[in-house]
Amino acid sequence: MDLRRLRYFIAVAEEKHITRAAERLDMQQPPLSRQISLMEREMNVQLFRRSSRGVELTIAGEALLREAKAVLVQFDRAIEATRRAARGEQGTLCIGIAPTAPFNPLVPDAIRTFRERFPMVSLVLHEGLSNEIVAQFNNDQMDVAFVRAPEVHANGVVVTLLQEEPLIAALPSHHPLARTRSKTVSLKGLASDQFIMIGPAGTGLHDETMAACRAAGFAPRLGQPAPRITSTLGLVAAGLGIALVPSTMQSARIKGVTYRRLADASPKAFLGLAWRRDDPSPVLKKFLSLVRVMAKKKPS
Repeated sequence: MDLRRLRYFIAVAEEKHITRAAERLDMQQPPLSRQISLMEREMNVQLFRRSSRGVELTIAGEALLREAKAVLVQFDRAIEATRRAARGEQGTLCIGIAPTAPFNPLVPDAIRTFRERFPMVSLVLHEGLSNEIVAQFNNDQMDVAFVRAPEVHANGVVVTLLQEEPLIAALPSHHPLARTRSKTVSLKGLASDQFIMIGPAGTGLHDETMAACRAAGFAPRLGQPAPRITSTLGLVAAGLGIALVPSTMQSARIKGVTYRRLADASPKAFLGLAWRRDDPSPVLKKFLSLVRVMAKKKPS
C-alpha cells in the first residue's frame, strides 16, 4: 500500500467508474483495474461492487475512503510544512534583546513586522546583557540577538551594526544641571557625580560609558551597579547617581529623572545584531534580511 494507490482508489471511489477515473488520472483503464484488484487482494477485502453502470463502494470501501482522504490531507500538510520551513516561513526563532534595545523603535517594529509576515514562525524572546547573551549562544539557546556591544565573544558569532544613537545623561530631577534652562550638559561637568553602571564590565553600555568619560578627560566615580535599565533609572530617581543611556530612553518617563543631551563630541550607543556566521536556518536568514532593510529605512 502506498500513496499512489490511495490516490487511485479515491479517484475510482469518487468517479464511481473505472474508465472515468483512469481519464482523470491520465492513465489507461486496465492498469488502474489491476491496481485496485491488487489493493483488494493485499487487504483481503472487497472495496467495490461491480455493475454494468460502474462501481459502488462496499462498507469496507467507505471506511477506507474516509481514512485515505485523511491520510492524503495530512501528507499534503506535511509537504507544505516542509516547504514553508525550507523557505523560512515556519519554525522557531530565539531572539535575545539587550535591556535598553526595546526602547529603540527599530527593535519592536522589526519583531512585530516579522511576526505579521511570518505568523507560522514561533518567536521566543529573551532579555539579557551581553554576557548573558554570550552564555545562551554558547549553550545553543539563542539564534539571533539585538546587542549593545560591538563584539559578542561566543563561538562563531558575528555582530553587524544596525544603528548608533547618541548617549544622553539621565539625572536626578533635583540635580543642579537638571534644573537649569539648558537642555545640554558637559560630560566633564558631571565628573564629580557617581555613575550608575548598567551591567558589569564587558557589557555594551558599561564600556561605552567608561570610554565616553575617558574621552572627556576623567575616570568616572562608580556608584551602585544596576543589573537592568529599569533599576538604573530607579536609582537615578532616588538621587543615588547619574547614568549615561541611549537617547531613545527618553521615551521612558520616570518621575524624578530628567534627561539632558551631552555637549561633548557626541558619544554613541551601539545597537547591533548578533548571530552565528554558519547558521543555515532559513528562518534566521529571513529575519536578518528584514531587520537590515528596516534599519536602513529608520533614522539613527
